[in-house]
Amino acid sequence: MSLNPTRDRYESINKRNFRSAIINLLENEYKILGSRKIIEMLSDDIEDLHREYYPKQEQVGYGEIVFITTKDDGQRQSYGKKAEDYGTTTVVLPLITKEDVERRVYYKKGDRNSNYKHRESRDIETMVRLLKSAKQQGGLLSGAELSVLMNRSLSTLTKYLRAYTEKTGEILPLKGYVLDQGSLPTHKGIIISLYEQGKSPADIVLHTAHSQDAVDRYIKQYDQIKKLIKKEMDEVAIKEITGRSMKVVREYIKLYYDLNPVIKLNK
Repeated sequence: MSLNPTRDRYESINKRNFRSAIINLLENEYKILGSRKIIEMLSDDIEDLHREYYPKQEQVGYGEIVFITTKDDGQRQSYGKKAEDYGTTTVVLPLITKEDVERRVYYKKGDRNSNYKHRESRDIETMVRLLKSAKQQGGLLSGAELSVLMNRSLSTLTKYLRAYTEKTGEILPLKGYVLDQGSLPTHKGIIISLYEQGKSPADIVLHTAHSQDAVDRYIKQYDQIKKLIKKEMDEVAIKEITGRSMKVVREYIKLYYDLNPVIKLNK
């Protein structure tokens, strides 16, 4: 019997919480029996998930949206693996800023082309903001997710990504590019171009938003094919020696000559 029944009555208030409800649910509804410690650990994990997926309202600011996306934990895309099998993380994305609203208020209408260019510029700025924000929080947005968030087609976003990369030389941290599954032809070219300019692999990682493993892999493949080109081997021989697909071999051969035009002219 308790020596202090009044204290017990007050302490019971704090025990009527979300965690206790989970423990009760697991024991009484799901009939999960066994170590109380295991059940408590399961309850703690469920509570942590709830906090991650449903953050408190005061943690979300003006124009921000809570979004669940792929976790940037160095995982690689593999054939046959479902999207839901990859790690996820919850990020708070700045979908709308006060500056976005002000630009719409103060922007003066001009001809049709000027309005179109203004919208494209605004869209690209939003795209960059969303992708970089997700990456900073440990997440990677896919093209489809970006399409839904911005209400733009995938083809339009591909055009925006290409325009931004060509203008700045920077590869944005889109899921497909970071996990090396993207179709943008310039991302490999930019990495190798920076390498040929004498940039260190670590600097290239910072500039391109690719992982160190991905950058090292591109450089290793390029160096291997570059040596075989210098030995005057044709693409068929290079394919057989390296074990790479003909498409990949041709990409690297083109990169080599594009980055070394003098050699190409002397051939």
